[in-house]
Amino acid sequence: MTVNVTLLAVMGVLFATGIYLLLERSLTRVLLGIVLIGNGANLLILATGGIPGLAPLYVAGTPAEDYSDPLPQALILTAIVITFAVTALLLAIIYRSWVIARRDEVVDDVEDRRVAAQPSFDPEEDTEIPLETTEFDPTELPSAADDAGTLAGEAGTGGQR
Repeated sequence: MTVNVTLLAVMGVLFATGIYLLLERSLTRVLLGIVLIGNGANLLILATGGIPGLAPLYVAGTPAEDYSDPLPQALILTAIVITFAVTALLLAIIYRSWVIARRDEVVDDVEDRRVAAQPSFDPEEDTEIPLETTEFDPTELPSAADDAGTLAGEAGTGGQR
């Protein structure tokens, strides 16, 4: 199997452009970025699918090596359907954003800026935990041998005290 360099270059451009568009603030550009990444993924599956062959229909006398693998075709079809569903969802979000605010740009609100300005130290998660976390005094706790003897003694009495 030979590698098609042109197909790899197109894939790289689609992925790079898609990721660049995903990092934008405009929802329309985010939508275009997702579509480009989906198409790049489809080309990736197509390129790694193996050599082209006969249609995967049984014909008597044809060796198995001459058939093409139907799995990459099924994966590409599934990826197309998923990309279409995500595109429809994002179009609905873009439309709703346009109707409400007359813009499709995602802006920071006051809470986002407040969270970004606060320090990264969280006392609940970042403080050091002492080695011993029990509330009880370790000198007052019975030892394991005492527990075993008490349990053995209770077992011999038949449950009566």
